[in-house]
Amino acid sequence: MHSDAADFQLNSHLSTLASIHKIYHTLNRLNLTEDVSPDTHSAGTAASPCMSVAMPPRKKRRPTAGDDLFVKKSRHDSMYRKQEASRIKSEDVFSSKRCLEWFYEYAGCEDVVGPEGMEKFCEDIGVEPENVVMLVLAWKLDAQSMGYFTLQEWLKGMSDLCDSTEKLRNSLDYLRSVLNESTSFKLIYRYAFDFARQSKYKVMNKDQWCNVLEFSRTINLDLSNYDEDGAWPVLLDEFVEWYKDRQMS
Repeated sequence: MHSDAADFQLNSHLSTLASIHKIYHTLNRLNLTEDVSPDTHSAGTAASPCMSVAMPPRKKRRPTAGDDLFVKKSRHDSMYRKQEASRIKSEDVFSSKRCLEWFYEYAGCEDVVGPEGMEKFCEDIGVEPENVVMLVLAWKLDAQSMGYFTLQEWLKGMSDLCDSTEKLRNSLDYLRSVLNESTSFKLIYRYAFDFARQSKYKVMNKDQWCNVLEFSRTINLDLSNYDEDGAWPVLLDEFVEWYKDRQMS
C-alpha cells in the first residue's frame, strides 16, 4: 500500500509539472493583444441638390381609426419588449438563492462539497478533475482545502462568476483566459503551492516549486535542451524521464 501511495503521489505531481510546463509555453506562444482596426469606410455622402431646396410646411393630418390601432399595437409591442428585457436581465443577475440550491446539489446535507460531490460537479460542467481550469476555479473561490468547496467559499467566489451549471460552462473559456494574464498566472502559481502542500502527499517544497517555474522558463516544451547533468533537482530529472517515456509509449 505504501508503494502504491508513493506511485500515486509521484505520478500526480509529475502530471502537474507537465501541465505547468505546457501552460507557461502556451502563454509565450499566444498573442492575445491583437489590434482591431476600425472600419475605414466613409460614412458620409455628397448632399443631393434636391436637399437644398426648401420644402413647404405640411398640413397636419387628422388621425384616423387605423392610426389609433397602430398606436395601440406599438404600445403593446413596446410593453412586451420591456417585459422580455426585464425577464432576460433578471436571469442574468446573480441569485444567491439559485446559487445556494446549486451548491446543495453537490453538497447534499453537508455544508461542504466533498470528493464525491466534486466528481459529479466536474462531470456536469464537462471538465476532468485534474484539468487546470479547476485550479483557477479553486483560486477564484479561495478554496483552502484541495478537493473541497465550503458553503462560504462557494457563495463568496461564485458571486463574481455565476449561479448555475450552464453559466459556469459558458465561463470556462474566461477561467482559462485568466492564465494568460501574467499577474494572475503568478498569483495562481503561488496559490497552487500553498494549496497543494495541504495534501497528505507532500512531495515538493517551496524551493522545488520555484525551480519548476525556472525550468519552464528555460527549457523547451519538448525538453530538447534539457541537460541531464545540470543542477536541476532530482524531482525534475524524474519528471523529464517520465515525460519522455510517456511520449514514446
